[in-house]
Amino acid sequence: MLKGKKVLVTGGSGFIASHLCRRLLAEEAVLYVTTKYNSLVDNIRLAAHWGEIHVIEADLRNADSLAQLRSIKPDIVFHLAAYNHVGDSFLHVSEAIDSNAKGTANLMEAWQDYERFVYISTSEVYGYQESVPFTETMIPQPMSPYSVGKYAGELYAHMKFRSTGKPVAVLRPFNAFGPYQSPRAIIPELILKCLRGEQVTTTEGKQTREFNFVENLVDGFIKAATVPEAVGEVINLGSGREIAIRDLVKEIHGCTDSASELRIGALPYRSGEIWRMCADNAKAARVLDWTPAVSFEEGLKRTVAWFREFVTAMYGPDSQVVRLGR
Repeated sequence: MLKGKKVLVTGGSGFIASHLCRRLLAEEAVLYVTTKYNSLVDNIRLAAHWGEIHVIEADLRNADSLAQLRSIKPDIVFHLAAYNHVGDSFLHVSEAIDSNAKGTANLMEAWQDYERFVYISTSEVYGYQESVPFTETMIPQPMSPYSVGKYAGELYAHMKFRSTGKPVAVLRPFNAFGPYQSPRAIIPELILKCLRGEQVTTTEGKQTREFNFVENLVDGFIKAATVPEAVGEVINLGSGREIAIRDLVKEIHGCTDSASELRIGALPYRSGEIWRMCADNAKAARVLDWTPAVSFEEGLKRTVAWFREFVTAMYGPDSQVVRLGR
């Protein structure tokens, strides 16, 4: 579908973006990625394919650094670069807003002659809603600086679509997990603690979330870039399974055969907690012909297996990574 196309992925070395990059290379796209630094050390998720990627050193907050896109002329743009931590965004408000809102505006002004612009938003924009599942017709009520910035990016993308007619699609992925994810996210944090036998301390964990294996999301991204019906739409990408955080903790504890002590309920809930998050996937099925191909259980199995290897590579007695740091 994308063979031979010039495809730009912003924030290409991020967790989800790096999986997208591998898929695009497999489809023989001509791949460009933006990163803050053209350095393999800073973009380690792309190490196996570094020689196959055209790296663009740019910070989306700096409009001048994006002028180079005009000479590249990408056909397809996947915009994933963002400040992406919900909790920490309360401590870094300016950075979250600048990266997610201003960065999107700068990107869309820098290059407008694309065949498709896919804006990767977030389920967090829904914020407080009186009912679940979340449907695309609900009015977003974001509850963090992170999600305010992401929703602002959505609005800018829609504005550009309406004013220029250039094809834009907006996706709202629900929580992702999989190999290469940072332990700042809950699933890899729990897996690593359980594999290393460390104490696991959580809230009471009554809040629920959806967790979608990352390759499912990549499937949806590719379809949003190629299906004509996606243009001008906002589309959820959810797993269809709601799970309480306390149950997630117990599931991972069992999957890892861990001896870690579980202290569920030892932490307070965060300010502005969203108590239930669950996606209505009907529009994705109808417009994109997309449903998750990998189940939560299978995705978790694959993710735990990858992190077992990661722990050995990073912390094992023969770790090459540790040797490099000596």
